[in-house]
Amino acid sequence: MISGPPPDPVPVPVSVRRSAGDATIRPVWRNELGGVTFQLGSGSDRRFVKWQPPGVSIDLTAEADRLTWAGKFTPVPRVLELGADEQGNWLLTEGVPGDTAVAERWLREPRPAVVAIGEGLRVFHEALPVADCPFRWQPGDDQPAPGIDPEQLVVCHGDACAPNTLVDVSGRWAGHVDLGALGVGDRWADLAIATWSTQWNYGPDWENMLLDAYGVAPDTDRIRLYRELWGSSPSGPPLSDQFR
Repeated sequence: MISGPPPDPVPVPVSVRRSAGDATIRPVWRNELGGVTFQLGSGSDRRFVKWQPPGVSIDLTAEADRLTWAGKFTPVPRVLELGADEQGNWLLTEGVPGDTAVAERWLREPRPAVVAIGEGLRVFHEALPVADCPFRWQPGDDQPAPGIDPEQLVVCHGDACAPNTLVDVSGRWAGHVDLGALGVGDRWADLAIATWSTQWNYGPDWENMLLDAYGVAPDTDRIRLYRELWGSSPSGPPLSDQFR
């Protein structure tokens, strides 16, 4: 299974129906482990439920903790509810204005989205205080931090691929989602994945534009290192569990 919008009808768990109430329910993303993100309602009142079946390794409690902390400093979804039952686990959040940087409009017109990803990641890194962050970034559940001196310590997003940046209607960065791996680390851990994801989502030749928008020259050694770490992680490449 590949992460992306669900191509087929998706069964709606009871917990999601209960959270929705009278609101419409629309599945918007399915990850490689079978978890599904549902949009509840539309417009400014929309909410999102990130649901996963039992036994999936994604820790929604850890993600809720990171969202709550990061939300003091930067636009991310506000946690409304965290729960579990025999069918699975879920995380309910408020919507954040904007749409994913891999929405159809931005796949057709990548330039504004690529710039927004770079600019947004720079704002994210500058806004979150390293000294106050209680979380540490690691490339995988059982891997230590990489054996290279950090070029600059920041609070890393942890999965800074294109689907996890939100873009407003004017093409500007609006916020971030999917913060389950957030923690202090080398900023190139994020930049390596953000640039890599431009290849997956938009095609070749967008990486330097993203780095220009961020405001940094390419560091090929660190880019290679962090991409290798993602590729060798037990959990595989980033999952891009978009929910806005």
